[in-house]
Amino acid sequence: MRFGIDRLIADPALLAPLAGKRIALVAHPASVTGDLTHSLDALAACGGIRLTAAFGPQHGMRGDKQDNMIESADYNDPQLGIPVFSLYGEVRRPSGQMLSTFDVVLIDLQDLGCRIYTFITTLLYMLEAAAAHGKEVWVLDRPNPAGRPIEGLTLRGGWKSFVGAGPMPMRHGLTLGELGHWFIRRFKLNVAYRVIEMEGYKPDEAPGHGWPLGERVWVNPSPNAPNLWMARAYAGTVMLEGTTLSEGRGTTRPLELFGAPDIEARRVIAEMQALAPHWLEGCRLRECWFEPTFHKHAKQLCSGVQIHTEGPAYDHAAFKPWRLQALAFKAIRKLYPDYPLWRDFPYEYELGKLAIDVINGSPLLRQWVDDANAAPDDLDALAAPDEAAWAQERARCLLY
Repeated sequence: MRFGIDRLIADPALLAPLAGKRIALVAHPASVTGDLTHSLDALAACGGIRLTAAFGPQHGMRGDKQDNMIESADYNDPQLGIPVFSLYGEVRRPSGQMLSTFDVVLIDLQDLGCRIYTFITTLLYMLEAAAAHGKEVWVLDRPNPAGRPIEGLTLRGGWKSFVGAGPMPMRHGLTLGELGHWFIRRFKLNVAYRVIEMEGYKPDEAPGHGWPLGERVWVNPSPNAPNLWMARAYAGTVMLEGTTLSEGRGTTRPLELFGAPDIEARRVIAEMQALAPHWLEGCRLRECWFEPTFHKHAKQLCSGVQIHTEGPAYDHAAFKPWRLQALAFKAIRKLYPDYPLWRDFPYEYELGKLAIDVINGSPLLRQWVDDANAAPDDLDALAAPDEAAWAQERARCLLY
């Protein structure tokens, strides 16, 4: 498999339209070539490429910002002497001054295949700004490590945010290049757009389901995205950010596990199995113990559950991370009716809304968890039509 960046730098015909133009790059630590050269350096080494600016998304170009809502500053690249603008600092959208530095922007970001991951919102904001200012946008495409499966509720009207770029389900099943086509179609953007497609991307084939296992090194696209297994679980475990449960930040396996000092994980797993065993297919759950070094429940021993998607039990089509995590919340609510599950803080600068609702793009998931009379079939009845509608809508945007 060859990613978009590797095809671009190796093919003079692909590079030719960039000749004589001022080029900017949106990138982060995982923006690397097959030999692990950062895309900024690889492009700088290409003859005829005139790099004039770069942009870093959430967590920064270097990926040094651990948590959400920790902003990055602008700076000058010491080797290339070009400005590196932050799109997660004083502004989230590129300003007119930033846009004046380039003619074509290349976007080379490793996504995780989840609506909540802010890099896709950064793509939308760049597309909108480029449309308004007559700039070109090229996406250097990369795999969606979560593959093609679709899962979750569609973001409802009035719930658009930096973690909800548009009405799509939590697990969208598109690559970044494909998402660009959907954004342009959905929001009727008049923008010059091109995707440098991958070669050999086969999202339906085991064992990687689109991720080239054994061929390509995993580099963290954000500090708490350490491996493919996290990416597979993320469409569910990201919801933990809206709860008082630890999502494993401060451990070596963030967003693959969850827990707290005041729950009994063994009981939670048993209750999940009793409520909806069909929602637990395609993976293995394991009781574990962990002590976060920072973040929620720091330096406290937590009883937890780890979601294993790396073994022979993994079934890509059967695995339902969003339902699995929703079921964990439901089990905790049933076992501990008064548990203070929902974390109340300004998530991604959204004020006056519970974080769990911002994450899900509506209060529907939370209301289902808190309703003692609501059963798994009731959540299926909400989500299944959304998932079917998205499968039909996204079909026209598929490139592979």
